Amino acid sequence: MKIPRIMIAAVSSGSGKTLITCGILQALVNRKLNVTSFKCGPDYIDPMFHEKAIGTRTRNLDMFFTDAETTRYLFSRMAKDSDISVIEGVMGFYDGMGGRSTDASSYDLSSKLDVPVVLVIDCKGASVSVAAMIKGFAEFRKNNIRAVILNNMHEKIYHPIKEMIESELKLKVIGYVPNVKELVIESRHLGLLLPDEVEGLKDKLNGLALLLERTVNIDSLVQIANSAPGLVCNDLNIRYDAVRTKIGVASDECFCFIYKDNIELLERQGAEIVYFSPLNDERIPEDVSGMIIPGGYPELFADKLSGNVSMLADIKERIKKGMPCMAEGGGFLYLHNRLEDNSGVFRNMAGAIGGDAFRTGKLSKFGYVTITTEKDGILNKNSKIRGHEFHYWDSTACGDDCEAVKTLGARHKCMHMNDNIAAGFPHLYYYSDPGVVHNFLIKCAEYHEKGRGSR
Repeated sequence: MKIPRIMIAAVSSGSGKTLITCGILQALVNRKLNVTSFKCGPDYIDPMFHEKAIGTRTRNLDMFFTDAETTRYLFSRMAKDSDISVIEGVMGFYDGMGGRSTDASSYDLSSKLDVPVVLVIDCKGASVSVAAMIKGFAEFRKNNIRAVILNNMHEKIYHPIKEMIESELKLKVIGYVPNVKELVIESRHLGLLLPDEVEGLKDKLNGLALLLERTVNIDSLVQIANSAPGLVCNDLNIRYDAVRTKIGVASDECFCFIYKDNIELLERQGAEIVYFSPLNDERIPEDVSGMIIPGGYPELFADKLSGNVSMLADIKERIKKGMPCMAEGGGFLYLHNRLEDNSGVFRNMAGAIGGDAFRTGKLSKFGYVTITTEKDGILNKNSKIRGHEFHYWDSTACGDDCEAVKTLGARHKCMHMNDNIAAGFPHLYYYSDPGVVHNFLIKCAEYHEKGRGSR
């Protein structure tokens, strides 16, 4: 299958690849190309940014979550009708799991998908030394690096540095990006702000696209993408028995961290998705037979969430009467008795899980995890599903019904799991174990047949 594709990678985090990727995507969209974008790794916000702010179709690709065959399938399924697909890398090009291998790195993904790579080099405080850095990356492993972009470089020294790199390293330099403080997009924690939070965002993106049209050879980038070899992709051996049921999925400016591939897998297994807003709606949709409350930033909206007492009471009552519910990250915090907001005030929440959620002021349990269920319930005993944790809040009731194993072997108990609830800090990626989704939908169908808890 012929799929034009390219990866924008970097030497390290903070090199400018996200800003440059956004500018390139906007430039391609402005050229009226049918663009699909992907984010390497588990990050939710960059794909959301690509879709909402720039208008590309977008997905995540993660070599920890899925094996090579599944990753190729997910990529091809999304990208097959695109003029070009752009993959934004994660961290440094070779940085993989646990900081000790290249597994699940941008390099790993580029190799498995045979994607040509454009490497972004942060040139701040350097000139000729940039060539030595590029040489190291180009020769460290057999790779798909085809070109470089020199970030934070002044126009006056760009041309001689470009000539030296191309002459001595035989690697194409397709452009540079000067220091553009006025076009920088703000971030929170380790990710961008949400699109609606950035003032003058569209003007910034179009300004960035115009700049890159002048300083980066976009035509050359498209040619490199078109040089990608054909990709062999097979369908997956996944059980798609239709379990017809309606699932309510929380979705608003607060609860917005959910993988679109998760939603797609639910739908392909028979679910009809009905979205609702814990912030703005009075109740959950009446006819749903299960609910999913994804992650997000409930601490930013804790006052409004707490004030929506009819929604809080409805969620608590439905869970009490047996409605299946999966909640993760911010959704898990929302189910607590109380949540400490950003100003240090504890706000009442749904109370479906005992305990309080509180600020820690530091990143807790950051990284990939493999979750194993230790008893039967809404998920079958000994199910294994992969995900990640990333939170600055903790809980007096984290749960101990599952075991999480990190990539370097550290273990900890996590999550609440019984006949109708699976809730905890880990964000789960459903394609890592599609059977988990199937079992959840069966539970929802059974709840429906019992009369939805006699409501």
